[in-house]
Amino acid sequence: MRSADNIHTAIRKLVCYGLENGLISAEDRIYAANSVCEALKIDDYDPPKENFTDVELEPVLKELLDYAVEEGIIEDSIVYRDLFDTKLMGCLTPRPSEVIEKFRRLYREKSPEAATDYYYKLSCDSDYIRRYRIAKDVKWTTVTDYGTLDITINLSKPEKDPKAIAAALNAKQSGYPKCMLCEENVGYAGRVNHPARQNHRIIPVKINDERWCLQYSPYVYYNEHCILLNSVHTPMKIDRSAFSKLFDFVEQFPHYFIGSNADLPIVGGSILTHEHFQGGRYTFAMATAPVEETYVIPGFEDVEVGRVKWPMSVLRLRCSDYERLVELGDRVLTKWRGYSDESAFIFAETDGVPHNTITPIARKNGNAYELDLVLRNNITTDEHPLGVFHPHEELHHIKKENIGLIEVMGLAVLPARLKGEMELLADTLINKGVSAVRLDPTLEKHADWAEEFAARNDITPENVNDIIRKEIGRVFAKVLEHAGVYKRTPKGIAAFGRFVSTI
Repeated sequence: MRSADNIHTAIRKLVCYGLENGLISAEDRIYAANSVCEALKIDDYDPPKENFTDVELEPVLKELLDYAVEEGIIEDSIVYRDLFDTKLMGCLTPRPSEVIEKFRRLYREKSPEAATDYYYKLSCDSDYIRRYRIAKDVKWTTVTDYGTLDITINLSKPEKDPKAIAAALNAKQSGYPKCMLCEENVGYAGRVNHPARQNHRIIPVKINDERWCLQYSPYVYYNEHCILLNSVHTPMKIDRSAFSKLFDFVEQFPHYFIGSNADLPIVGGSILTHEHFQGGRYTFAMATAPVEETYVIPGFEDVEVGRVKWPMSVLRLRCSDYERLVELGDRVLTKWRGYSDESAFIFAETDGVPHNTITPIARKNGNAYELDLVLRNNITTDEHPLGVFHPHEELHHIKKENIGLIEVMGLAVLPARLKGEMELLADTLINKGVSAVRLDPTLEKHADWAEEFAARNDITPENVNDIIRKEIGRVFAKVLEHAGVYKRTPKGIAAFGRFVSTI
């Protein structure tokens, strides 16, 4: 059992952390300590007089969570611990109005960058973005014919334990908030099947004269990974107004790019029920990929139009007037929605079900604006039931999930299982040989791939991990090629040109 002195010291450290990182001011110190004590059901708080500096948050929270478990306040489960430590951090997080007022003042008096710098730091310091978990993600880059691709194995989303899964099944179903993107998540206490958000704050922004909300992703797959969401729970839709919304945001935050998942299943993202875009301060490989063929679109001679050298099928529009990009983007989308080319297996619809849509990305590049339009199609067949333009079965051992906006731009988000599998694969290749891969139940799915790359590489204990990482990056490039509606062959490029000629 933890002594009262230890717990009181941990509370004092947490309060000092809040002071040191600007979450609270000196005038809030007693209030914050009492709020934490209330959550921990402590009524005889006797803090040490010492002021702690450089407090490391994770160990302090662990101390308080372990106490809560011992006292029967919470169950010892990752889900309940996450719910409770968010409650504790909510005791230190400024009220929404304070955050919004400071953001707007920095934006007005300094710059958009100063405002987002403050807001991003707050989102990290408040533990809404759990930095100590993000640091566990495995990340590397792989040089390919398309540039340097980013590869990540996502370890920051904790697995639910059996107790929490059972509790979620038995819990009363709630329609509030409607989803994890809704504005109503701000300050929400959470439940076993919905994360707590007492430390979550959003920034209201006007987009096309409508109320939208800016927030950061708690999982930050890349630097300052932000989400722009409609304040109304309304489905995703890619149309002319979507392009206009993207550029309205870029005008207000020119240091950020912003894009959207497509609005159809398979080629869309994980949440199609709530209109939202994703952006941030990061340069993806696709943004630096060159244009390899240019086109002149009648009536849009002032707009640079080109096919991008990228594994997926991308048109890049560039102009100093973004309204022209909105107008031409709408024309491209309208043409693509209704476009079929049987020779390229492009069908706008089958049995009344639409298949064509676009993944758009907007940015400011120097004095010009750019709009990348990634052509998508979600048709399925008996041979490819998960999607013809989706990673095919031979790549599922690495990536089976949907190819959304982040992957489209060149960042692989791979499942957590791969970390252990790759460690086991390296050990097997060095100590047992490539033939043993097929005999291992965990590694069997990787056997064809391992045999192929082992034949091309001289594998040693010193280079085995680098080779495996490089080969995963090569697989991801193939994943993107599979998702491209026009293949990078003479036949595919000619088919791409036929579509462009209709614009």
